[in-house]
Amino acid sequence: MTDSKPYIRVAAGLIIDTRGRLLLGQRPEGKAWPGWWEFPGGKIEAGETVEQALVRELDEELGIRATRVYPWVVYVHEYPKTIVELAFCQVTAWEGEPHGRESQALDWVDPWEIRLDESEHPIGPGGGSLLPAAAPPLRWLRLPTRYRLSRIGQPGRLSGWLAELRQELLRGLKLVQFREPDWNGDPASLREAFSATLSLCRQHGARCLVNSAHPVAWWSEADGVQLRAADAARVLQDDTRPPGWLGVSAHTPADIKCARQLQADFVVLGHVLETDTHPGLQALGWDRFRALADAAGRPVFAIGGQSLDTLEAARLHGAHGIAAIRGQLVS
Repeated sequence: MTDSKPYIRVAAGLIIDTRGRLLLGQRPEGKAWPGWWEFPGGKIEAGETVEQALVRELDEELGIRATRVYPWVVYVHEYPKTIVELAFCQVTAWEGEPHGRESQALDWVDPWEIRLDESEHPIGPGGGSLLPAAAPPLRWLRLPTRYRLSRIGQPGRLSGWLAELRQELLRGLKLVQFREPDWNGDPASLREAFSATLSLCRQHGARCLVNSAHPVAWWSEADGVQLRAADAARVLQDDTRPPGWLGVSAHTPADIKCARQLQADFVVLGHVLETDTHPGLQALGWDRFRALADAAGRPVFAIGGQSLDTLEAARLHGAHGIAAIRGQLVS
């Protein structure tokens, strides 16, 4: 990036109604990029938090008072004349009816119907283009908010795991990781467990990623790879990004930097709360989690003591969702 360009900090709101529709605004004449569609929001003033700035901007721009704002992803995009740091938030509740107080057109759209292809600009309402920085968050919205990790342990527990997983998939689980670093069985039984888990996920339209603890030959069979932090550093050094979806496990700022360099689709960050799987290791806590999540530049899953009971706290601290080995992840 070029240091001579102005650097602007912006709070941007993905306003989502109860039907899952997303509100877009069209930039009016007289502003840069007139006619292009964007997410509502504006510059963060000195002394404001991201949330405070967004509440103010949505009032000024749309005449609404946002009452439920979730910090989400901080993303930097370089335009021809400026560098913009966009603090994206999800807004799911507000008072008032949105209307264009700056004479801008508004439109509610189904984010799944917006065409995201290999072109630079996603296609928005009426075939118009969205601003270039809008493409990443539209892709991130399609990432599930619950990430289930396996912990089978041995061949005798496979049938029980598959029965449990089937029920979770039937209740809407869409993202699973096969992770068995301490498998108590022979390689053939581990392979059987992986194949059965992958097959069941695909029967129910869920993605199954494989942890990098397992053979590299399995990576291309799964829907993606979850790299352990040490493995992510080695992959970065080899300059060979794994196929499919890519998640990176992170615990430190160096791990976060590695995930960014690998252009990971998401980060799994923790452990956030004390757990029996990390005895003696200090938990991050939510404030430290938020600081690291803000540096990730992509969706972050909170891991460590997570369940549906912690999902609200996770989202209020910048998490896209939660990841868990056990615990209730579906209602």
